Amino acid sequence: MREVAFIKRNKDKWLTFERAILGKIKKNPDDLAGLYIQLVNDLSFARTYYPKSKTVVYLNHLASIAFQQIYKTKRAESNQLVYFFKEEIPFIIRQNKRYLIYAFLLFFIAVSMGVLSAVYDESFVRLILGDEYVEMTLNNIKSGDPVAVYKSGSNWGSFIAITMNNLQVGLKCFLYGIAGGLGTVYIVMQNGIMIGAFQTFFHQEGVLWESVRGIWIHGAMEIFAVVIETMAGLILGAGILFPDTFSRLDSFKRSMKTGLKLWLSTLPFTISAGFLEGFITRYSDVMPDFLSVVMIMVTLGFISWYYLIYPFRQKDFETSLVP
Repeated sequence: MREVAFIKRNKDKWLTFERAILGKIKKNPDDLAGLYIQLVNDLSFARTYYPKSKTVVYLNHLASIAFQQIYKTKRAESNQLVYFFKEEIPFIIRQNKRYLIYAFLLFFIAVSMGVLSAVYDESFVRLILGDEYVEMTLNNIKSGDPVAVYKSGSNWGSFIAITMNNLQVGLKCFLYGIAGGLGTVYIVMQNGIMIGAFQTFFHQEGVLWESVRGIWIHGAMEIFAVVIETMAGLILGAGILFPDTFSRLDSFKRSMKTGLKLWLSTLPFTISAGFLEGFITRYSDVMPDFLSVVMIMVTLGFISWYYLIYPFRQKDFETSLVP
């Protein structure tokens, strides 16, 4: 697009924004935020295609003033941690919902592959879980305690070891997205296939419910967090492959920042899942079924509400794309 056409197409929008930030006209904060994001996108486009133009200078000046007036004040007035979970993460989820859908699709496809492979290939479970684990679990089933593996070690020792492992898996899921998203796909497929084969194995041994009522007390948040971390990795990969109007480096930086925020948002859930696995799951066999179901529904319900419902009930306040 020629610069003249670019200016003509966007001039009215820029002038409206300029008058608003200079106090000449009143604008709703949400409308101002939306205009600001458009301005940032236009600035990035101009930097790419008209780097020595006065248009870049003008847009950069407007963006600088707007940043000071709209965002810096807002962030200074609010608790940073509250703002992060209440505003930034929901906005990122809304703006990148297609990657959330892709992440869930990948996970469910992987689980289905694990289930079907375990059903039609008797050796598949041993291939995925290992002979040692399968034999140990079979012995536990015979002894009447299918999830006895979760009772090994001390409460605190299990909590720390499990949490560190889960954090490592989640970080890999995100960072491996740097390979154009392929690394992330590999990690989520690996984990999804394992989960599908794992639960099918318990079903084939006639103890599916015993495994569900114990494992999913912590597994609901743990696995859901992996899906969100997959979303983060896909965003990172897409930022590298599809920079749009940004330079590839700028697009990488933005997608890295966005993905990192998503990964950080999963930490409380991952740590909580580790705590439940270390301190609660080991007692699932003596819990009433009702209590197990309630705990599963509460943990799954809360994380589902935060990532799938709450973001789409919030007003669009475009803050997480500030450069």
